[in-house]
Amino acid sequence: MAGQATNLINAFGKMAGWNSVTMNLFGRDVEGISELAYDDNVNKENIYGAGKMPIGVGEGNYEAVFTLKLYKEEVIAILDSLPPGKRIQDAEPTDVTVLYEYKGRIYKDIIRNVQITRMGSGVSQGDTTVDQTTEVMCSHIDWNVQ
Repeated sequence: MAGQATNLINAFGKMAGWNSVTMNLFGRDVEGISELAYDDNVNKENIYGAGKMPIGVGEGNYEAVFTLKLYKEEVIAILDSLPPGKRIQDAEPTDVTVLYEYKGRIYKDIIRNVQITRMGSGVSQGDTTVDQTTEVMCSHIDWNVQ
């Protein structure tokens, strides 16, 4: 039927998913990870003067947020890479590289100056793994680095 638009149902093909992500922390690819999230923002607001319409835009501070959940075995591997008696919170700031593979191309984001500030652990009857929740501090995120 000439002239009719074709509806693409599978426009993107195979989608990037959890199995296409690699994260490197403290110089090693992290395998024992169950959750990873990061974002950044700059607070902006309209500035008003005479009349009811904005006359400009005010810009606030930049903020980056990074969270991850690790399995106990991964935390032990990280601790083993540190000098004896050193807590994970005492580790020097490090950059974290996150790689996404999509259609044969690697996309790379770098979370800068990462420091783990809080470690927590919990396990309940019936759990098959021990998760370690973390609070993490970072300075900024470089997106889509070549």
